[in-house]
Order: sequence, then C-alpha cells, then structure tokens
Amino acid sequence: MKKIKLFVITVLTALTFVSCGTTSTVPLTGRQHRISVSDEYILSLSNQEYKQYMAKAKKSTDVANTALVQRVGKNLANAVVSYLKSNGYANEVNNFAWEFNLVADKSANAFCMPGGKIVVYEGLLPYTQNETSLAIVLGHEIAHAVAKHSAEQITKQKNQQMGTSIVGNILNQTIGGNVGNIAAGVAGQYFSFKNLKYSRENELEADNMGLIFAAMAGYDPEQAIPFWKRMSSAGGNTNELLSDHPSDATRISALQKAMPTALKYYKPRITTSKKTTERAVKKSANKRK
Repeated sequence: MKKIKLFVITVLTALTFVSCGTTSTVPLTGRQHRISVSDEYILSLSNQEYKQYMAKAKKSTDVANTALVQRVGKNLANAVVSYLKSNGYANEVNNFAWEFNLVADKSANAFCMPGGKIVVYEGLLPYTQNETSLAIVLGHEIAHAVAKHSAEQITKQKNQQMGTSIVGNILNQTIGGNVGNIAAGVAGQYFSFKNLKYSRENELEADNMGLIFAAMAGYDPEQAIPFWKRMSSAGGNTNELLSDHPSDATRISALQKAMPTALKYYKPRITTSKKTTERAVKKSANKRK
C-alpha cells in the first residue's frame, strides 16, 4: 500500500512539473495549447538552423520559378499579417521576417521555419503545376509557423523528458532494483510513439489553416483536392499508424470538410502572369523528363 501511495505521489509530482507553461490560442482554429519555450528561444534556434541549411543548399537558377515562389509567398504573407493584425494577434506579427527561397532539390517538398523562413524544393513544382496549388502548399507551411507547432512539439518533448526523469529517479529511490530506469525507458518509448499522433494533428490543423490563408490571399481553395490527389497518385502516404503525417485519404477528406468555411474567405485575385507561371512550371517539369 505504501508503495502505491508513493507511486501516486510520484506521478502527481511529475505532472505538476510538466504542466508549467503559457496557454496559447491558435489563430483560426481557436485550439488552446501550452507552450513553455519563449518566442525568442524558438526564433533564435530557427534562425540558426535556417542559416546553416541555406549555407549548404543550392539555390535554384530558374529565375521564373524563383520569382513565382517569392510572389506567391508574399501574397500569402500579406494576407496572414492582415488577418493577425485584425483579429487580436498584432503582437505576433513581429515574430515574422519573411523569406522565400527555391532550392535545387528534386524532392517534392517544402518547409517553413518559425519566423517565416520558407523553402520550396524544385521537385515540388511538377506536382503543384500552377500558382494556386503552390499557394495551397505554402499556406500549409505558413500555418505551421503561425500555429507555433514547433514550440508545441518542443514543449511536449521537454515535458515528457522531465516527467519520465522525475518518475524514474523517485521510483529508483522508493522501490529500487533499477525499476525507475526501466519505467522511464518504457515511458519514453510510449511518448515517442504517441507523439506521432500529435504530429498528424498538427498537420491536419495546418491543412485547415493553410486552406483559409490561401483563400484569404485570393487563391481558389478547391484546388487543394486535385493537388493532393496528384501527390497521392505519385506514391503518397497511405499508412497513418507509423507516420507523422496523415494518410492522403484522411487529408483529402478533412480538406473537403473544411472547404465550405475556406470558401467564405475566397475572393479571386486578378493576375496578369498566368501564362508566365504556366510556362515556368512546364519548364521545370520538362527538365525532369
């Protein structure tokens, strides 16, 4: 009985330590999460990693496609900043110093670091095929930064490490026999696996927010569906259980459910560069044939 009481006290102690942090509300979705790392820390880490990455990366020499990425990125950034300023998040705007780069990499990928440092790989353009689909992708990446998903994941990792360390140390002292170390190891493995689900939830939230950001910037959100179908047909993700991304089917279904809301924000933008955009994307695609 005493051991049970000690274990309960141990768990409560660990939970007390790991529950520290500031409650933050995600724009658009209204989801609340706790973050125990400062914006300054995240931005410093992000800037450091970004500089190291760009020092090794090879920037694209395709002038047209580079201009395309920068144009779409700026359109989205302007829409996001306008939304944040108009909806009680004006203090968040200073956290962003937007940069948009196209790099010579055949992977179909893109990412946005905290602070608005966005990188698109050339290999993604044959799948986006047009400016609107590129906006869908960049809206998703920007949403990760706006929702502070990186800070959320770092907070969870720190809390889990602290909690398992506390539990392990106290169990070693109260029960002995290396029980604490074993328990901490098992718990660490559990948290690592469970965090895959957290990452999938972040991805779906970024899809939802990104869809709306694209619509705010004047891009048709309905183009998200054919884009993800193209990605799926190219051998996308079908197994959720062991992945940190949702399956393409789950993603498409969630986007379809979110579409009516996104369309409320959509006002088509007037562009004069459609033919230039199409030529640029076709040129990129032809290089890979």
